[in-house]
Amino acid sequence: MAVSLSAGVRNNLATLQSTAAQSSQIQNRLATGKKVNSAIDSPVNFFTAASLNDRSSQLTGLLDGISNGIQTIQAASKGIDGITKLVNSLQSTIKQAQADAAQNRPTKAGTAIATQAEVVATSKSLKDIALDKKLLDDDASAANNAATASSSGNIGLATANVNIGISIVAGSTTYEASFDGSNATVRDLVNEINKSGIATAFVDEKGQLNVKGTGSDALQVGIGSAAASGAAAITDAQTGGANTAVGFAAADRTGAGIASSGITSAVRSNLIDQYNDLRSKIDDLAKDAGFNGINLLGGDRLSVVFNEKTGKNQTKLDVQGTQLNSDNLGIVKAGNTQLAGTTNFQNDSDLEAATKSLTGALTSLKSLSSTFGANLSVVQTRQDFTKDMANTLTTGADNLVNADLNQEAASLLALQTRQQLSQQALALANQADQGVLRLLG
Repeated sequence: MAVSLSAGVRNNLATLQSTAAQSSQIQNRLATGKKVNSAIDSPVNFFTAASLNDRSSQLTGLLDGISNGIQTIQAASKGIDGITKLVNSLQSTIKQAQADAAQNRPTKAGTAIATQAEVVATSKSLKDIALDKKLLDDDASAANNAATASSSGNIGLATANVNIGISIVAGSTTYEASFDGSNATVRDLVNEINKSGIATAFVDEKGQLNVKGTGSDALQVGIGSAAASGAAAITDAQTGGANTAVGFAAADRTGAGIASSGITSAVRSNLIDQYNDLRSKIDDLAKDAGFNGINLLGGDRLSVVFNEKTGKNQTKLDVQGTQLNSDNLGIVKAGNTQLAGTTNFQNDSDLEAATKSLTGALTSLKSLSSTFGANLSVVQTRQDFTKDMANTLTTGADNLVNADLNQEAASLLALQTRQQLSQQALALANQADQGVLRLLG
């Protein structure tokens, strides 16, 4: 038998059911924190938020690869810093070797330019007499004027040859110059030789002209004279035309020259092992500068992916490493002998060349460090961008589906109040119906 409800009761009951349904919905939003829990709630917001969250998740997944890329570049950069310190140590070793004078410099002393008879005549030392002697013969009747109390004497070059030339060769370096010899003395000749930078000259206490190489290479020394021009005097010097005037031989310029003494420096020899050990440490350090199986100092290639796309739409950074070792930096082994491809620590020219090579190596390291630094800056910038982009996407998705908990809580409180009022209204409606029973009673 069907039960028939009065209109008042039925209306109040419908209101209670509606309030209960809304209350249940709000309670669900408060429990999940979302106002859109399925496509039924809002298809557009639900699928848009899902797409945004999916991309945010993919970008977040790329952060690990980007982080590894940063560490790989930083490992290579640290390796370069370490190698730079080792190169600086190599430079220090070279400077220590250069501080100890080479013992194998080519040296030659000519015959005495002054005589004991001239010492008696002038009351000067053999050295002073030799330095003051003029280069040109100021007395045509005497091929070799002796010094007197009133005359400095001369070494006998023809008076007409007023131009004096010098030609000096040391290794691959040549120095040639000429000067006016009208009143020039041996002292002037010494000063001109000292200007060369590759040889030094002095007159010793025996009155002999000495010439010594500033390096360890064989030294060719030529002195010449000519009447025509300075160029002609240099040409004569290239054959050693006036060498005999100071006790040198023409072959000292045209032949093998003045050879090295062959004496080695013990200090320099002891520095060779130190130099070679530092050099080998460069190779070891470069091999250990990798991260996660990639070594940019070993010639490996690093690829850092920045977005979730593929093909032409993918953005990434490729960092090509370089094979970094002592040979590629131009740092050769050290030794005590003149061998191809080695640095002879007994040879000043080799030490100077090694200094230039180390300077070049530092320049290369700075350039490589700058390149890696620029790449690191790019990757770090993209890392920050990716983090911010992922957060932006997540926030956008949340804005579409998340509920305003304050608003929902307020709405639930209002519904609960309404529910209580509806229950009281239903009770009143029921009481009205019960009034009929009292009439029948």
